[in-house]
Amino acid sequence: MTNSPTDAKDGTAGTTEIATLGGGCFWCLEAVYEQLNGVLSVESGYSGGHVRNPSYGDVCEGITGHAEVVQITFDPHVVSFRELLEVFFVIHDPTTLNRQGADVGTQYRSAIFYHSPEQRETAKQVIAEVKAAKIWDDPIVTEVTPFDAFYKAEAYHQGYFRNNPNQGYCRVVIAPKVSKFRKLFVDKLKKQMA
Repeated sequence: MTNSPTDAKDGTAGTTEIATLGGGCFWCLEAVYEQLNGVLSVESGYSGGHVRNPSYGDVCEGITGHAEVVQITFDPHVVSFRELLEVFFVIHDPTTLNRQGADVGTQYRSAIFYHSPEQRETAKQVIAEVKAAKIWDDPIVTEVTPFDAFYKAEAYHQGYFRNNPNQGYCRVVIAPKVSKFRKLFVDKLKKQMA
């Protein structure tokens, strides 16, 4: 299976924008962002590596340099990039280097791949605000780097939580994150989710 990179460096396409975020397993982030009002689509995939068209197996072995990410297409008139990041810093632990819980490796690193200078500045501001608010006890290790390419993950990764809600990892790891998000951001849920 060959993946095609997404090359929209500016993160915009007409009235939509693109955000690329890594915060552990992409299944977790996808399950949350699919429910956020203003998000038009979420795709799980890989960014930040040095190999074209990586496979899930290669990424899991840590030999490609990629992070598991979600690429979010959103309507900035409904939800801002800042709001996406506010959710991001609540639904994963940005203080653990190359890991989220039991998921360990550089592919699980906390990362913001910015598509524009504005996204970069917003990311830096939000990180500074999160640090100042002392939301986390340990230092934030989220990397903020320019977006280069996105490789969509294999088909079975797309909508994983939605398609496999009773699978063990989904029940134990993903469901609590979704529940936390729904509780803290109830006013930002898509209408059919509220």
